[in-house]
Amino acid sequence: MTGATTVTTDETSSGTHTGACAEFASSRRAFLRGLSAAAGAGIMTTMAGGVFRQVAFGSTGGGNVLVVLSLRGGADGLSLVVPHGDPNYYTARPRIGVPAAALMCKDEFFGLHPAMAPLAPMWRDGRLAAVHAVGLPAPNRSHFAALEAVEDADPGSDTRQGWLNRLVGLDADVSTMEAAHIGSPIVPAALYGPAPALAVRKLDDVWLAGAQVGDGPARRRSSLNAVWNGVDTPLARGARSAISTVDAFAPVRNEPSGARNGAAYPAGPFGEALADTARLIRAGVGTQMVTVDCGEWDMHTALGTLEWGSMLTRVAELARGMAAFFTDLGTLGSRVTVVTISEFGRRVAENANFGLDHGYANVMLLAGAGVRGGQVYGKWPGLSRADLVDGDLAVTRDYRSVLSEVLRSRFNVTSSKVFPGFQPEPIGAMR
Repeated sequence: MTGATTVTTDETSSGTHTGACAEFASSRRAFLRGLSAAAGAGIMTTMAGGVFRQVAFGSTGGGNVLVVLSLRGGADGLSLVVPHGDPNYYTARPRIGVPAAALMCKDEFFGLHPAMAPLAPMWRDGRLAAVHAVGLPAPNRSHFAALEAVEDADPGSDTRQGWLNRLVGLDADVSTMEAAHIGSPIVPAALYGPAPALAVRKLDDVWLAGAQVGDGPARRRSSLNAVWNGVDTPLARGARSAISTVDAFAPVRNEPSGARNGAAYPAGPFGEALADTARLIRAGVGTQMVTVDCGEWDMHTALGTLEWGSMLTRVAELARGMAAFFTDLGTLGSRVTVVTISEFGRRVAENANFGLDHGYANVMLLAGAGVRGGQVYGKWPGLSRADLVDGDLAVTRDYRSVLSEVLRSRFNVTSSKVFPGFQPEPIGAMR
């Protein structure tokens, strides 16, 4: 496993925001070193044709699809869904606060960032909702530690297994297409573990490497079979599973690339990954869960205003991508639910550099199938000095309560099977 090469390629493809802290820039590399150590302890990751897969398999079954968009870096939920009805918001952010007059889909207390305009029709149609003041049970302002905590979602456990991996492993049926990460050949922490996890930068990368001319592919496959068939080792099982994955991917390769229904994705890795996700769903190969990274949210500097800055750019990319994704899916969107998640929110008060430092509570967006949209859910804690947690928005709902409600609604799964020992609170955002 060529870890160093993979890390460099992945970071180059996604980019690192120039205002991000050093920890965010290095946290993914550190996590990958951890994966390498875990592999040596008994969980092996193998490669064939640019595809990384876990050795063991499982599936949950069912026809619904969950797409998790990870807003890596710590997105500012107070800019995404603005509490304009709390006067302390504008006191804390005299320069970067989003003006109430500019907000989309505004009610008496909340409104959406104006760059979320592409999603306004979904909000008005009841297919997009937000849950505010959500997060981890205790503050954790370290990118790496918070990411691992959010994606493992099993506090106190020393077992490295992500919450989506536990979901995949609930059914004993074998499925090589059950769960996928699109946009990078690195299995994210949420999917890491003994159950299946396919990670690929692009769908067209899923093939046996080498020139595809003459009888080359057939000879290459014959050679691989000769090497690995009949060998009972983790590496051999991984090689055979990678080859079978390439075979099972035939319907995806036969599904034409390119957006449908006039969908216009934003340029760049995020838009490309969402377009590939729609293509994977259209291919009908049994995919139930997809994760996609939407990075560069660590805005210590130059978060900016409505005229300039990183927040304007990122929110526009997120909204355009999500809107294009559901347009592209057409009627298939009735089976697909999208959830956004980030490791933590940002400070309530702006800093001297038109930015925000690491915070605590955040907002989660829910879109698509099963969502009771058109409103903001959760218990608002307030932004007065007495209401804050060391200067941060307080968490009033554990983020696992939101995910638990999604899993119950879309997969008929109880939270205890995916979040051990956790008792969710009702949110009301899902049917």
